[in-house]
Amino acid sequence: MAAYLLRRLLLVIPTLFGIIAINFAVMQFAPGGPVEQMIAELKGHGGSAIGRLSGEGAREAGGGSYRGASGLDPHIVADIRRMFGFDKPPLTRFWLMLKGYLHFDFGRSFFRDQTVWQLILSRMPVSISIGLWSTLLVYLISIPLGISKAVRDGSRFDFVSSAVVLVGYAVPGFLLAILLMVLFAGGSFVQWFPMRGLTSSGSAAWPWPARIGDYLWHMVLPTVALVVGGFASLTMLTKNCFLDEIRKQYVLTARAKGATEHRVLYGHVFRNAMLLIVAGFPAAFVGILFSSALLVEIVFSLNGLGLLGYEATIQRDYPVIFGTLYIFTLLGLLMQIVGDMMYTVVDPRIDFARR
Repeated sequence: MAAYLLRRLLLVIPTLFGIIAINFAVMQFAPGGPVEQMIAELKGHGGSAIGRLSGEGAREAGGGSYRGASGLDPHIVADIRRMFGFDKPPLTRFWLMLKGYLHFDFGRSFFRDQTVWQLILSRMPVSISIGLWSTLLVYLISIPLGISKAVRDGSRFDFVSSAVVLVGYAVPGFLLAILLMVLFAGGSFVQWFPMRGLTSSGSAAWPWPARIGDYLWHMVLPTVALVVGGFASLTMLTKNCFLDEIRKQYVLTARAKGATEHRVLYGHVFRNAMLLIVAGFPAAFVGILFSSALLVEIVFSLNGLGLLGYEATIQRDYPVIFGTLYIFTLLGLLMQIVGDMMYTVVDPRIDFARR
């Protein structure tokens, strides 16, 4: 198993390199980069953008280098390209970026006065909080519901719950988030929950029980929006896994020996049926954390990694884009390895090293 784990860890390196390289190449052809945005800002707002330049470029811009239809002075454009590092060839910039990534140096944001690592660390708790609570609730709801549907397969309960699951699966999380905001956050009806953020203004000075209650109060709507869209597929997976196991020969043998239905279901079927479900927990967490939560963070203005990546993409803040992409990809690959290890924990008969 140690050799298998080492091989999987070594495979992370070329996979990570390939993903970063492909996205870096795509970004080179994307229109409207940071240089173009700065030039447009200088043309449109003149003095408000001059302070963002440095040295000779700022002095020339202040001296009226924008000349109407003739555009900016070429020296100003060169200074802007130098400020963002675009005076170097693409391959040079790529290798400098990889060199920094080896020791988690992602550089500084183009449009925020912070390093990328500081931005990621400040937003990470919000995304982890949303992803963890949502994943736990999805599992707590889906597993008992899936087991009940498998035991009562074909009953009225199974039919009604399947309809509810189908509706939950069909409604996108961000659309449900907007609906919840309109209904329960003061949009058009009642204001039972806050509209945005994870804490109330001034809550830092409150006693800790009040701060915990305020945090949970803010978490209700975002978590519900993620859970409703996420529990459907897991519920059906749980049901199908249990149905598949219930029909096997060892279950008939256990019942023939006089084992109670509870003993058969939770003593024999449960462990085998839960193999895929438990082992898939890391992947489910990553999926909610890095994909499902993105639009929900935007709707509720939650300062997580999803909102950070979205804002960076809109602004063409390349260091933040590639820094968050690097963290997302690295965590995703590591979670896949953790998921494989979970298989061996749930069922010791599985040995990846021998396959």
